[in-house]
Amino acid sequence: VGLLSAILLVVLDQVTKHLAVLHLKKASSFSLIPEVFELSYLENHGAAFGILQNKRGFLLVITICILAAITFFYRKIPAQKRFLPLHIAMILVAAGALGNMIDRMVHGYVVDFLYFSCIRFPIFNIADCYVVIAAVIAVILIGFYYKEEDFEQLSLFSSSKKEETK
Repeated sequence: VGLLSAILLVVLDQVTKHLAVLHLKKASSFSLIPEVFELSYLENHGAAFGILQNKRGFLLVITICILAAITFFYRKIPAQKRFLPLHIAMILVAAGALGNMIDRMVHGYVVDFLYFSCIRFPIFNIADCYVVIAAVIAVILIGFYYKEEDFEQLSLFSSSKKEETK
């Protein structure tokens, strides 16, 4: 279910980016809510907020490491209803990372097109939204929902620590 969800989210991200390339690349911008929100095409050769410009190889390696870590921890999270929000957050991060990684591999840059002109926020895309939503969910969950005991089984060394204390 997790893998299928991530794939569907990546497809949604890629379709929106494809539409942005088709309809916005040669246009200036398209205002959806005047002076608030617009569609504006940008080729981002870096990471979030334009950092690490032209570091494509480095960003691909980092993304692969992030995806490996997510896969590792996703498998360690119990399949209990209590942990469903954490599963969702991890799926969102994975989908966002994959969506932008596909762009870097195929185009050499990430297609961004969503722009809040009222606050002059950097232009972003759907994959970026996934990551931000996941981060907000994770902060709320870790800060207010889960207890320290909930994360004991996620520790890299949980089984060896338990055996050492016996």
